[in-house]
Amino acid sequence: MSFIESIRTVLSKYAVFSGRARRSEYWWFALAYTIVMSILYFALVVPGLTAYTADLMADPAAQMPGSVMTGYLIVSVVGLALFLPSLGVLVRRLHDTDRSGFWYFFAFVPVVGPIMLIVWEATEGTQGPNRFGADPKAVEQTSAV
Repeated sequence: MSFIESIRTVLSKYAVFSGRARRSEYWWFALAYTIVMSILYFALVVPGLTAYTADLMADPAAQMPGSVMTGYLIVSVVGLALFLPSLGVLVRRLHDTDRSGFWYFFAFVPVVGPIMLIVWEATEGTQGPNRFGADPKAVEQTSAV
């Protein structure tokens, strides 16, 4: 699955938590999410914070500029808009490894949880159909023929 195709697939399944997602679909979307959020943060928040820090050095009572607050607001709105697709593709990725989506909550266990979640996300999915649906690799190979 290509970069653009994976983003299109995840966004078209905006809040779909059933089925399975290939590793490429998950990781390409994770990369796109990281790039978008980083660009927004560094373009909208960091310049204002830099100016605010300089003002704060000169005057400890300086007020945070509105541009910083606007930047934070935009970054937050985009993050909230992409939360459901991110969660959906994560749950479908867990389904591909034959795990319930509730294993997502394992991420809240300190240290071990996030590491195990990353390992499961990187693990190859089960071959053939499982309790969550058909193998997405097999479906993609069949449709390519």
